[in-house]
Amino acid sequence: QVQLVESGGGLMQAGGSARLSCAASGRTFSFYIISWFRQAPGKEREFVAAISQSGDVLDYADSVKGRFTISRDNAKNTVYLQMSSLKPEDTAVYVCAAKAGTTWGTRRVSYEYDYWGQGTQVTVSS
Repeated sequence: QVQLVESGGGLMQAGGSARLSCAASGRTFSFYIISWFRQAPGKEREFVAAISQSGDVLDYADSVKGRFTISRDNAKNTVYLQMSSLKPEDTAVYVCAAKAGTTWGTRRVSYEYDYWGQGTQVTVSS
């Protein structure tokens, strides 16, 4: 019912910056909390960042706090992840996910999410 498509990944320079996009289909985008998760080979999926429906409440994992910024443009049905000061440890597949409802308290819990994109690979060279 909701389709999410990520873009913006690729080979990136350590210390550099890049922006990922998560584009959603439909006209109910503003109903959803949107988060970014990432997963590297052999590692568990980890929470990266979340944004509330209105875009006025944000949450970040400690590993990216101060370096990454999540934002949304509901008119464009798009969420962004601006990444700066990139590190090789940021290398992973980045996936966006959508969560209906008002349960902000579970924003970091992956199984609470209703829809997932296919992901975009981010590789940071050392």
